[in-house]
Amino acid sequence: MLPEPTTAGLMRSLGLDVDGPARWGSPLPSQAPGVFVVETDAPLAGAPIDLTALRRWLERVPDLRLDGERPTPNALAQRMSAFWIAGQSLLYVGRTSKSLAGRVAALYATELGHRRPHAGGHWLKTLRDPSRLRLWWAETDAPEEYEDALLGAFAESLPAASRMRRDGSDIVMPWANVGSPVGPARDTGLSGSLLSLEATPDTPSNVRRSDPSSSIRRRPPSTASTAPRSPRRSAATSAAGGSAGGPSRPQPTHLTEDGLAALRAELGQLRDVERPQVVERIKHARELGDLRENADYEAARNEQSFLEGRVQELERRLRTAVVIRSETRSSASLGSRVRYEVDGSPGELTIVGSTEADPASGRISAASPVGRALLGHRAGDEVIVTTPAAEIRYRILEIG
Repeated sequence: MLPEPTTAGLMRSLGLDVDGPARWGSPLPSQAPGVFVVETDAPLAGAPIDLTALRRWLERVPDLRLDGERPTPNALAQRMSAFWIAGQSLLYVGRTSKSLAGRVAALYATELGHRRPHAGGHWLKTLRDPSRLRLWWAETDAPEEYEDALLGAFAESLPAASRMRRDGSDIVMPWANVGSPVGPARDTGLSGSLLSLEATPDTPSNVRRSDPSSSIRRRPPSTASTAPRSPRRSAATSAAGGSAGGPSRPQPTHLTEDGLAALRAELGQLRDVERPQVVERIKHARELGDLRENADYEAARNEQSFLEGRVQELERRLRTAVVIRSETRSSASLGSRVRYEVDGSPGELTIVGSTEADPASGRISAASPVGRALLGHRAGDEVIVTTPAAEIRYRILEIG
């Protein structure tokens, strides 16, 4: 017996009319749009990952990287296993605005590492015994909204212990999902996990081949962009992941000690105060009924997208932070306080990293025209800064 709430029960709790289950590899009878979920026939304590499948994946996709390095099959299996939630049978939530039968057939047909015909949820292809997988589905003309709601309901259904992620992530999703319709991608550390479109065979006739895969097509909300990628890019960012010479390293985020403290305080506010508030708003809005015409639900989800995007960006900055220590310098550099004079008028500014820049308060980025021009100069130097309007002559009085 599956633990409550069952996968089908989770779908029904959102008002969906559920069909299934169908065994993995079986066609679905529905040509309507809708949502579907993939689950194991019973909860498993750990991820039953097939190392042979991982070896083939690595052979097929030479640009695949884990934290910027070429992984071994064992290292790849360990990272993927870190996202497995023990005691949960639900592994993947998918949707389509066209045909459920067509989407699931494409999911079966896509070879691991290929983008076509549909490459999301491709982690399902790494499991040892796909015969233990089954699908439930529901027809709806609001598939994206219900996919999003299912992901949220799944996270809310987990016991507190399951929310303590071994991988350090606080984006809780089914194992084979890496993103949501409006939220950020999960940071798996994988990049370049799919072949480029040019290297992927266009094989629409392969829909009879039975192999698992499907891709998250993330839609940014109309009033916001999705979150920036973190330096350990996820599988969803494979287009940017790795070239023949390997992927680029994440750039450091230069911060003063005050800037570092401010980022940590903001992250704490978002995680501990604002996130629980928006989750409660989503839960309340969902209880109002039909998600297709639920303005409160849409507004709360958009707010969550902004919030999670900012959380992910702050986490990225903190992971790559390089603190600029306050010390006396003979020449201007990152962290320097520069006293200057322009046409007899004194002024003062501090040169900081781009993430801390606030010209109105005298904190200018080292990448700005003024900051770039001042770097390396000493007290007594005169520096000419060229702007679109004019040339400005800065005379440096003191470096602190």
